[in-house]
Amino acid sequence: MMPNMASWDRIVRMIVGIALVLLGLFVLVSGVRWLLLVVGAVLVGTSLAGYCPLYALLGITTHRR
Repeated sequence: MMPNMASWDRIVRMIVGIALVLLGLFVLVSGVRWLLLVVGAVLVGTSLAGYCPLYALLGITTHRR
């Protein structure tokens, strides 16, 4: 897996992902809670890995080689 995310992209995803996870911890509606937690965790995970499978599928990259 070659990185396909730039530093700025990873930082934005990390901030949004952490915010969604934290929001998911305080939402009382269970369906919305799980959606926020899952989306937030995916954003944090892709940020840490530097690789986004959706970007690869669509042929998008923000990483300069």
